[in-house]
Amino acid sequence: MQAIVYRAFGPAAEVLKQETFDCPPPGPGEVTVNLACSGVNPSDVKARAGARVGVTELPWPFIIPHSDGAGIISAIGEGVSTDRLGERVWVWNGQWRRPFGTAATRITLPENQAVALPDKVSMETGACLGIPGQTAAFTVFNGGEVDGGTVLVQGGAGTVGLLAVQLAKWGGARVIATARGTGIDRARAAGADVVLDYGDPDLATRILSANDGAPVDRIVEVEFGINADTDAEVIAENGHICAYGSARAMTPAMPFYPLMFKAVTLELALIYLLTPRQRQATIARLTAALDAGALDIPVAHIYDMTDCAAAHEAVEAGGRNGAILLRLQ
Repeated sequence: MQAIVYRAFGPAAEVLKQETFDCPPPGPGEVTVNLACSGVNPSDVKARAGARVGVTELPWPFIIPHSDGAGIISAIGEGVSTDRLGERVWVWNGQWRRPFGTAATRITLPENQAVALPDKVSMETGACLGIPGQTAAFTVFNGGEVDGGTVLVQGGAGTVGLLAVQLAKWGGARVIATARGTGIDRARAAGADVVLDYGDPDLATRILSANDGAPVDRIVEVEFGINADTDAEVIAENGHICAYGSARAMTPAMPFYPLMFKAVTLELALIYLLTPRQRQATIARLTAALDAGALDIPVAHIYDMTDCAAAHEAVEAGGRNGAILLRLQ
């Protein structure tokens, strides 16, 4: 198989190389997937740059990056139903605590990490489901049903944010999103009932006004550190805040008592570490939304495998209007 690898941390153009490998055959309970597309996420880029917290050296001699991908099962191990041969699937946690990720023409991994992809859903969309799709579904629904409530999506124009807007609307919620510039139009097009500029100095007041003066039931939070005070002001009693990022304030000061005296649940989401029950529920939500045609995942650019370094640089540059993918076949 052909694969992109790195053998040291560093800039993408310097350390990412294409090499030829033998794909490990599937063992008991495993499948091999011929990959069509690989998703490039910020976490993949940070891992290659050596920017993950607590990681100071490469844990293996080399790494094939990326956690997300989509393709067709081409081989199965003992104990796997033969019905899975030829099945279209999307992959999660490809390169998580293992050296072999999805930036390759094939991957072998446990069969539960290869999820059936509905026939009407493209491989490109499938390659976006592992991290962005599951993060959006988990942050919206892990606190319970949203039907009849109000969900605030902070950062509603990013890939996760757009999916969270769509999923919350599909789940029956009123959705208020925050964005900026052209992102306001993107969040509105995704289905948000109201979109506000996240830089507004009176953001909390505007959020409450947009909800007829009532606090919101749930918050999907991309930047907890800089938004904590606003979140504490607008969240309802017994509300739920699910934060999946805080890049701009990595050691935030938390408004503990304003949150405590509303009995708020604050949840920190790391999609790699869902429990089996959480994973099953999250995948079920995504599958149902896909079957209902409720998700439109924007793709900013698809790079050829040989241009993997450019794909990493595009993610690092930020400001993109959709996912970045690698074409592998």
